[in-house]
Amino acid sequence: MARVDFAPIPGRVGQRIRNELVFQANGGGGSGQAPNQRLEVALKESLTSTLVRVDGDAAGSIYAIEASFRLIDVNNKQVVFQGTAVARASFERFSSVYSNVRAREDAENRAAKTVAEDIKTRLATYLSREA
Repeated sequence: MARVDFAPIPGRVGQRIRNELVFQANGGGGSGQAPNQRLEVALKESLTSTLVRVDGDAAGSIYAIEASFRLIDVNNKQVVFQGTAVARASFERFSSVYSNVRAREDAENRAAKTVAEDIKTRLATYLSREA
């Protein structure tokens, strides 16, 4: 995995996923070797309200993320491996705006870590077959 180039992923959650992948691949430092493959990830995010009260306010929400990824051979630009990773994280809603923002960010971070671990595991499995 040290020879995989991780393409930038737009958004805060995308950056979290990419940072996690880079850290898991090589500890955050460069390998010193030219990449022979590039990983591209596209995200779809959604937010679902749960536990809706009689007055219409939601007591909780579920943040969901779907990450479609593809591994591309740098030499011939062919897709050699692709897949989709999903994660969901629930959070409670509060009357405080700051608490809601922080709770959602925490849910996004948990989902991002789950997606990154799933992609890393599947990518490492694929690359181990190539060796």
